[in-house]
Amino acid sequence: MGRGIVCECAGASACPDGSNNGTCTTQVNGYCFATVEEVETEAGLVELERTAGCLPPDESGFMQCKSSQVPHRHPKVIECCNESDLCNRRLQPRLPTYLSDTEPPGLEPAGDAGGGPQPSLLVAAALGVALVAFLAAALLLCRRRRRAGKRPPSPPHPHPHPAAAEISSGSGSGLPLLVQRTVAKQIQMVESIGKGRYGEVWLARWRGERVAVKVFFTTEEASWFRETEIYQTVLMRHENILGFIAADIKGTGSWTQMLLITDYHERGSLHDYLQTAVLDPPALLAMAYSVVSGLAHLHMDIFGTKGKPAIAHRDIKSKNILVKRNGQCAIADFGLAVRFVAERDEVDIAPNTRVGTRRYMAPEVLAETLQVTDFEAFKMADMYSLGLVLWEMCRRCAAGDRAQQVEPYALPYHDVVPSDPSFDDMHAVVVAKGMRPPLPSRWARTPALGALAALMAECWHHNPPVRLTALRVKKTLAKFHADCDVKLV
Repeated sequence: MGRGIVCECAGASACPDGSNNGTCTTQVNGYCFATVEEVETEAGLVELERTAGCLPPDESGFMQCKSSQVPHRHPKVIECCNESDLCNRRLQPRLPTYLSDTEPPGLEPAGDAGGGPQPSLLVAAALGVALVAFLAAALLLCRRRRRAGKRPPSPPHPHPHPAAAEISSGSGSGLPLLVQRTVAKQIQMVESIGKGRYGEVWLARWRGERVAVKVFFTTEEASWFRETEIYQTVLMRHENILGFIAADIKGTGSWTQMLLITDYHERGSLHDYLQTAVLDPPALLAMAYSVVSGLAHLHMDIFGTKGKPAIAHRDIKSKNILVKRNGQCAIADFGLAVRFVAERDEVDIAPNTRVGTRRYMAPEVLAETLQVTDFEAFKMADMYSLGLVLWEMCRRCAAGDRAQQVEPYALPYHDVVPSDPSFDDMHAVVVAKGMRPPLPSRWARTPALGALAALMAECWHHNPPVRLTALRVKKTLAKFHADCDVKLV
């Protein structure tokens, strides 16, 4: 297929591509979809709602096309097609009659006699499956209890998000997929709190909790899909990585929204926080340690049956790091991330037209010499960007009574490139001239600032193999903490 296909956009008054003719156009190899689901009105009545629209490539599996999705309360059926323009006009998904509140199980609907398996047989089969599942769960529970009796109990570990803990999948990667698909209808948007090149971030409420909802532009389907894919990686959850709750595609009847729902941190991004905050050395070290801990977990591969692949971020910057209430940080925005697939010994790079932030690009990225088949090269590019973030943080650290000497907040290379530097601007400074951000002389007089200055200089070294790894930086900061008795976390 050389182009996208045209799809019906149900109730189309504002379709994603901006047309007003009730259609939208997919990307190459995209899908048209139609859904029918039960929705509850404000009056408490249950109605059937049909929506239709466009899906990006590879979404058919995620949305479980041509299958019935049956949450506890309101069933939903999704069907997809991509054989011709407007193919979803003929799609008329139907809810299974035995799931309807008005059709009790065991009664055959009129007009369906002899047309398929009897509902009573389906009910019997379902009961048999449920019985097998119950016995399997009971056996698994007994085995776990026997194992637990052989080892000392672990200390309690708080879940990053109370609501997510309630129905977590257990993999550490957010809610079960079926539950995720019902979340969008339970979200109440409160206010817009930020905009970027990918879309807009909203403060919202879900089950009484404050959450952040990232609403992607329709042109950023690849970023939404990639970020969802990365967040759902097994063992991805970490206290210094933004807590993922759910991803959903929400059809409003006239257009489609791609949502990413995460924990909400009221202090905002590190970039915004440093504009006004002044850090003392312990706070600086704790914040730096939390950032590098998150990056070390991301870069780490965990082997095993349910292992975690090594992941490189590719867009580390202060705007993609959030500040938590306890002063630690959480790394966010994984729309550009790449994974290393150890089984195939290859780098999994998402088909994404976005590039990283030019100001934070490593010399080898600017010089276009980065070896895209070498996963270590992506990790070392992350380390260069981390060095620049540490520089931003150190400028806002006051030592003793010398608070007046704190440098004003500034972005890296603020004094040598424009506010929105081009690729050539950054290449001329970072590659051609080999410049790096200046280190104020006062930093050498404060142990914490001096230690971080030495680390950042090794992180942004021109030669990638010479740069420190995230784990090495983390261990160095931990040793500094032990030697100086500075509380890091």
